[in-house]
Amino acid sequence: MVAFLRLALRRVAIMPVMVLGITLLVFVVLQFSPADPAYNALGDSASPAARAAFAEAHGLNDPMFVRYFAFLGDLLRGDLGVTVPPSQPVADRIATAFPLTLQLTVLGLALAVALALTAGVLSAMYRDRWPDQVFRVLSMAGVALPSFWLGVLLIQQFALTMDLFPTGGYVNPADSFSGWLESMTLPAVALALPVAASLARLVRTSMVSELDRDYVRTARGSGLPPFLIIRSVLRNALVTPLTVLGVKVGYMLSGAVVIEAIFDLPGMGKLILEGVTGGDVGLVQGTVLTIAVAFLVVNVVVDLLYLLVNPRIRTV
Repeated sequence: MVAFLRLALRRVAIMPVMVLGITLLVFVVLQFSPADPAYNALGDSASPAARAAFAEAHGLNDPMFVRYFAFLGDLLRGDLGVTVPPSQPVADRIATAFPLTLQLTVLGLALAVALALTAGVLSAMYRDRWPDQVFRVLSMAGVALPSFWLGVLLIQQFALTMDLFPTGGYVNPADSFSGWLESMTLPAVALALPVAASLARLVRTSMVSELDRDYVRTARGSGLPPFLIIRSVLRNALVTPLTVLGVKVGYMLSGAVVIEAIFDLPGMGKLILEGVTGGDVGLVQGTVLTIAVAFLVVNVVVDLLYLLVNPRIRTV
């Protein structure tokens, strides 16, 4: 436990440095945006003098490092700026949109993990037989399918042709849980299937490797029930897939942005599109920074879970 706490504190201690690096990268990249904040804020009718006064009042003429430290100061106070007119705090827009993206990501992740574990375990148990062959073909097809293309196919088949789900839109779970589930099912499936296919291949490979070990043969010879053997093998086999899970969650966070645009969900994807099309650098900056920090937090959590699952690494 002491070794685990030491390594956990080490992981958490580097987070501020990584967050600082993320803020610097996002800020510098967006400084090269062709959008003019003065033009976006004041509109077409603003005179050059008014735009110059706006730029001076908001520090747009200051050197980049001065603007960056001013941005950090605002960030520490929870101020991400305001959107272009009609002006709204960026933090408020993100606070409204991010929970939806988080719901979609968590729902897609739960579905992906459930499908990956089921397919991977069954494929390993029936190695080189027809269930294994079927799952391997399906997993290869799933890896090759882009989530956005899969989303379009799901809308075409299950929303337009069969009329089982809505084509898009969002229902708040507080208003109707069944409506929320219907509105989130197709986006979650489109987001989950490519990830599930990739994870299923890893689970199968790890399970096959563990099933060939001596302790499994000993357990079978001792007459232990197959359920107990599979449970023990699965715990050891999950070490490798768990290391990849953090990257996959990051993929799902970024993929959710595209899926939201396809299914017309008012999440972070809509904010990014709104910011890009409207030249709102502050809105793009705030949303990208939020997603990047969320990705960092998820990877730290996965690292801690990896430490719990794999005790051998605690001695490193």
